[in-house]
Amino acid sequence: MWGLIRLARSEELAMQTVTTIGLDIAKSVFQVYGIDAASQVVIRRHLKRRYVLASSAKPLCLIGIEACASSHHWSRELQTLGHTVRLCRRPT
Repeated sequence: MWGLIRLARSEELAMQTVTTIGLDIAKSVFQVYGIDAASQVVIRRHLKRRYVLASSAKPLCLIGIEACASSHHWSRELQTLGHTVRLCRRPT
């Protein structure tokens, strides 16, 4: 999934087990959380905006994004790569 970004070997192995990704979008730096089938966090990273699409090529998984104005754009872009994207509203 992190194609152009150089990962440590442990992160490369962790990416093989990711089933769901939480993407917290912001203006320039996004937070990425990846969990495995046992709901354990295996990836926790900061990711610059320009690397989001390049880094999300593999593995295909479910991606959750908080619903906001720009989340619809990111949802469409990630869906064209084959991911399943769900927009979530913030709990009140």
